[in-house]
Amino acid sequence: MADRMLQFVRLDQRLPEKRKAELRREDFDEIYKAFDPEGAKTQASRCSQCGVPFCSVHCPLNNNIPDWLKLTAEGRLEEAYEVASATNTFPEICGRICPQDRLCEGNCVIEKDFGSVTIGSVEKYITDTAWENGWVKAPKPRRELAQSVGIIGAGPGGLAAAERLRMRGYQVHVYDRYDRVGGLMIYGIPNFKLEKEVVLRRWKQFEEGGIHFHLNVAVGRDITLAELREKHDAVLVATGVYKARDMAAPGIGLEGIVPALDYLTASNRAGLGETVAAMESGALNAAGKRVVVIGGGDTAMDCVRTAVRQGAAAVTCLYRRDKANMPGSMREVHHAEEEGVTFEWLGAPEAFLGDGKVNAVRAHRMHLGLPDASGRQQVEPIPGSSFNLPADLVIMALGFDPEDLPKAFEEPALPVTRWGTLKVNHRTMMTDLPGVFAAGDIVRGASLVVWAIRDGRDAAEQMHGYIQQKTAALAVAAE
Repeated sequence: MADRMLQFVRLDQRLPEKRKAELRREDFDEIYKAFDPEGAKTQASRCSQCGVPFCSVHCPLNNNIPDWLKLTAEGRLEEAYEVASATNTFPEICGRICPQDRLCEGNCVIEKDFGSVTIGSVEKYITDTAWENGWVKAPKPRRELAQSVGIIGAGPGGLAAAERLRMRGYQVHVYDRYDRVGGLMIYGIPNFKLEKEVVLRRWKQFEEGGIHFHLNVAVGRDITLAELREKHDAVLVATGVYKARDMAAPGIGLEGIVPALDYLTASNRAGLGETVAAMESGALNAAGKRVVVIGGGDTAMDCVRTAVRQGAAAVTCLYRRDKANMPGSMREVHHAEEEGVTFEWLGAPEAFLGDGKVNAVRAHRMHLGLPDASGRQQVEPIPGSSFNLPADLVIMALGFDPEDLPKAFEEPALPVTRWGTLKVNHRTMMTDLPGVFAAGDIVRGASLVVWAIRDGRDAAEQMHGYIQQKTAALAVAAE
């Protein structure tokens, strides 16, 4: 018989067992062990089954969280997976890397006095159980359609759209300039947050479902956007944003100052078994070095925690605001502190010191001023507050901007906003080029994997409507 819900009044919040910091510093394995079945069941039973579930409201995918928590509490895990996967293409990935403390769990109504249900851990447990039992099926349609779609980018947004369109029967072709499927989920997120096999098994499964992947294919170099438009009935641009934000400061060109994505990609490629020259030479290897990471988002946390595992002599995160204003997940900050990372709050770089190679970051203290138009406090330097941080490797984690896609794709008519993101009709998700849609970070700017999934699924629906309307119009014209 099902356990009674609303058990938060007698059961405490509980996460799966977390590996000790001194152990997890030594490897790149995920830091949480698997939820035991009874632990997941009892944690799910804490759900208050709200009439208006704020966890779902604040989930970009509007996941039916109370429903699959109740099914988990009742031991009906296959049904729980069906509900979870109905709205989410990759629940096993979101359960691992979503900042639940800012989304579903942070808006759980029992959070204030009782501690939220640990939704992400239960979601991970449900989907890992589904994989173990063979409940996760390849996206095979009931009937095949003649029309084809081209998707540029094999990241979460492109893959989510590919799965939705394939389920409708379209011939789906995904083009990506890298040699593996997954985008930043493979090359930008470290294993201790998302083990690569979790992503790679989806690649294999999607191929089994009939999705065609064209890897090491760069649009604009190997094929043009015009050729893709000619080849397919609709095209989706889901490239993400990869261009590292830079800063102007004396000494910025010194050896040893590297972009965050270059650093993380080198580490992840090495973890995949590749020989990476920049790792071998030490250029992108933190072993034995004093490391300073500049930035306060999740990418910065990925960098500091990677440097710890590479055996850095010291790791410091320099961030211009205070801890309360960190844009990244507070859980990630806590994990980093446990693992020995030093945080220099309210500090911003003003120069990089060294003779050819960086040996220190000169920074000054910052003061939090009045809120700006967005409501966020402005930061102002404090005169005469300069200090030096010794550094052999400086990692710039200042965020990402879009590349110049009209130039890269050799399509000057592709419209962009003043920020360089693609301009779309937000109702149809189509650009000014007929049949060319866009979704994910390349439209909204650097954001979360869960938002990319949402955008990809929404774009797939718009593309389906466009193709069907176009097909119907051609049929009428032929009569």
